Amino acid sequence: MSDQLFEELDMVKEEAREHMQRSVDHLESELVKVRAGRANVNMLEGIKVNYYGAPTPIHQVANISTPDARSITIQPWEKNIIGEIEKAILAANIGLTPQNNGEMVRLNLPPMTEERRRELVKNVKHLGENAKVTIRNARKEANDHIKKLQKEGLSEDIAKDAEDEVQKMTDSYSAEVDKHLDRKEKEIMTV
Repeated sequence: MSDQLFEELDMVKEEAREHMQRSVDHLESELVKVRAGRANVNMLEGIKVNYYGAPTPIHQVANISTPDARSITIQPWEKNIIGEIEKAILAANIGLTPQNNGEMVRLNLPPMTEERRRELVKNVKHLGENAKVTIRNARKEANDHIKKLQKEGLSEDIAKDAEDEVQKMTDSYSAEVDKHLDRKEKEIMTV
């Protein structure tokens, strides 16, 4: 059996691991954006402001802070872009209405109803299921590649061990997704 087959096998396993990790990383970044009843500057992640004709991340044109658990303040570095910040927040459709006092923009988070909390939990579970689907797809791709390598001369025992290793990876990353979901669900349901 050639070294090339072993190298390819290692590459297949590493690629699967990377895909699975990216899926978990993406889930983490999406969960940060889900409002759990507490103000969090990360809720504004991904919002771009029209700054002299260029779409610019909001945190690059203003100081963003959370003075308390129910509000976010956005202090622009240049007062003339307050209107653009308001427009960007409304366009992002994050469920918050900006209030402009001429100096800064304030976002007040209304207390969440039980119904809204349950809706958010459902959305979080949907994000988690998408992450798990991506992880399972990475497993399928890896296993298909391992079968191809087996046809090219990789021994059945080594192929079986590799498939087992990929399955353990899949289980591990799926468990990590579940941990993130449990943590976020507790955070959302805590009044």
